Amino acid sequence: MNRGITLLVPVLLFSLAIFAQPADTTIYNVLDPVQIQSVRTPLDIKRLEPVKGTYIYSGKKTEVIDLTQRNVTLTEKYGRQIFAKIPGVFVYDMDGTGNQMNISTRGLDPHRGWEFNIRKDGVLTNTDMYGYPASHYNIPMEAVERIELVRGTGSLQYGAQFGGMLNYISKQPDSTKPFAFESVNTVGSYGLVSAFSSASGKIGKLRYSTWYNKKWITGYRENSDAQYNAEAISLFYDVSKDLTFKFEWTHSNYVTHLPGPLTDSMFLADPQMATRSRNYYNPNIHVPNISMYWNINHTTKLQFTSSAVTGSRNSVMFDKPATTPDTIYSATLDYANRQVDIDNYLSLTNELRLLKSYSLLQHTSTLTAGVQYMHNDLHRRQLGKGTTGSDYDLSLAIPGWGRDIYFKSSNLAVFAENRWVLTEKLSVNTGVRMEMGESIMSGIITYYPDSTLPNTIEHKFPLLGAGLQYDLSPYTNIYAGWSQAYRPVIFKDIIPSSIYEYADKDLKDAYGYNAEVGYRGSWKFLKWDVTGFYLQYNNRLGTLAETDSTGQLIIRRTNIGDSRTMGLEMFLQADFELNTKSYISVFTSTSYMDAQYQAATIRSGTENIDIEGNSVESVPMWISRNGITYKYQGYSISALYSYTAESFADALNTIEPNASGSVGLVPAYGLLDINVGMQLTRTVKLQLNANNVLDEQYFTKRPQFYPGPGIWPSDGRTFSATVSVSL
Repeated sequence: MNRGITLLVPVLLFSLAIFAQPADTTIYNVLDPVQIQSVRTPLDIKRLEPVKGTYIYSGKKTEVIDLTQRNVTLTEKYGRQIFAKIPGVFVYDMDGTGNQMNISTRGLDPHRGWEFNIRKDGVLTNTDMYGYPASHYNIPMEAVERIELVRGTGSLQYGAQFGGMLNYISKQPDSTKPFAFESVNTVGSYGLVSAFSSASGKIGKLRYSTWYNKKWITGYRENSDAQYNAEAISLFYDVSKDLTFKFEWTHSNYVTHLPGPLTDSMFLADPQMATRSRNYYNPNIHVPNISMYWNINHTTKLQFTSSAVTGSRNSVMFDKPATTPDTIYSATLDYANRQVDIDNYLSLTNELRLLKSYSLLQHTSTLTAGVQYMHNDLHRRQLGKGTTGSDYDLSLAIPGWGRDIYFKSSNLAVFAENRWVLTEKLSVNTGVRMEMGESIMSGIITYYPDSTLPNTIEHKFPLLGAGLQYDLSPYTNIYAGWSQAYRPVIFKDIIPSSIYEYADKDLKDAYGYNAEVGYRGSWKFLKWDVTGFYLQYNNRLGTLAETDSTGQLIIRRTNIGDSRTMGLEMFLQADFELNTKSYISVFTSTSYMDAQYQAATIRSGTENIDIEGNSVESVPMWISRNGITYKYQGYSISALYSYTAESFADALNTIEPNASGSVGLVPAYGLLDINVGMQLTRTVKLQLNANNVLDEQYFTKRPQFYPGPGIWPSDGRTFSATVSVSL
């Protein structure tokens, strides 16, 4: 009892001491909430991180176009709007249907972008890199989230192309719910109707994305209607947070009615007229692929991709210059037979890439290395005698082909590039790529001796590159780079067009290098990227006139000389916040290019002409795009003025056009576009577009081959409206 009282007393005293503490005198005040309001400036143009995935981008000129933030016309796929903030992009704009993107940079050939390594989500889409490197696969812009462009000095890591890499990144699955839906619908001038639908989501470890696009248009010119469809399904299986497998199939297919080329007098009289009513073109391309992404640990990443490009490129045409009318013959009361051409493709690519980060000199350096194997099989059937009809019909009136030939290529490439981080501000890159392969042509040409047709071209190139980046501040840096590149001799370069032509058995692949130095960054309201570049392009392909032992004129397809392009690319943007609800943004994207032939000779009729010092064709000296955007809350209006200087259509720099319009000066032109965006609700957006508001009648190029020699007018004034719904 005494012991219990003894223990209880201290407890009571301690408790009394606690309760005896003075009351809390702290004064509490409940403050009114503070709301900070500011308009968000969209970042529609960015740069790639120094290291991303299994790629190194430090020290290279890179651009990222965020299409979800752009106020542009997507369905019509106008390159001048999509690539407005990329200085130096030349747009070969002869397809107003939006079915193809024909662009180039730094004085290269824009035909279907075939000087680029073109990818979708990192998967190669060039139809046949060694036989026909054009990208016939055509992804709808409604499916694209952003576009990544790496200029030529970054080519060692993914290919040897002079133009660099162009990567379309599609919209990724919505991983926050099992089902998300988007619908984008467009109507516009000249019968344009487009419907795009997509669905995505996440169920357990499976993420999925699928989309479908259907489009019709009657066309700006007579006989220029087109119908298009494209689909894709992507399945992502996340084994863990570090290991993902991707299974994908995507497809595009369109049939376009070709209205034919015009002469200069026809263009001046009526640029919407057609010289053809029976010409059609149809690329039908599938791109299946399987990929693995594995973050082995925090310093090591492994990526494997196995993909294919398979399908066909078909055409049926009355393939003559505009000066030859396509009329009904009085003797037969029918049209002439058309020419049928069919290409079948099977291009396989396997690529394994490893990225390893490691510590050196108290900094983290990075090594990326890999191996790429390609096997391409191109079967070309041409000069088939088609029907005398007017619809899209690939059947032959008489069995057999004038040309039935194969072009098979195999190529192994190994590559490595290291980013050496020497100080907190300075990093240096060194890289190498080794290309080893060959292309073999075989088959039958009815007008050509079988024994002289076969041709084998070896591709063996060690390609080197180096670059550096110096960070002046967290937001500005200087970059510089030099990298070798090459372009294989492709199928069309070695196919003789008559018995009087032959392909040199010692043809050399074109090779050369890119060099650039630039200054980029941001400061307060300004963003900029200014680059000087030099592109050397050796062993260009062409034809020379010769005589055989009997004095007969013959034409030799061979290397005819070199060229170089140097210039300046400048991007400058200023963003001004007017108040908490609105801002205004202005930009200029301007390039200067000087492209000339060096030690080059080409055939002109029966003579060979020295063209050293002549300008390279289809290279405007100035390309300038200038725009302004005003945004108030969810509403925005943008105006874009695009100027392209005059250019030559041929290496002889012919000024006065010939009778067919296939050579002559391509005049300068300026275009005004206006786009209005309205975020009506959280899920509904309306886009209104007025393209070529001033109704400029213009053309961008005088093609020498497909789709026919002469003038191909671009679209005049058009309008469209797009409604987007996201659920």
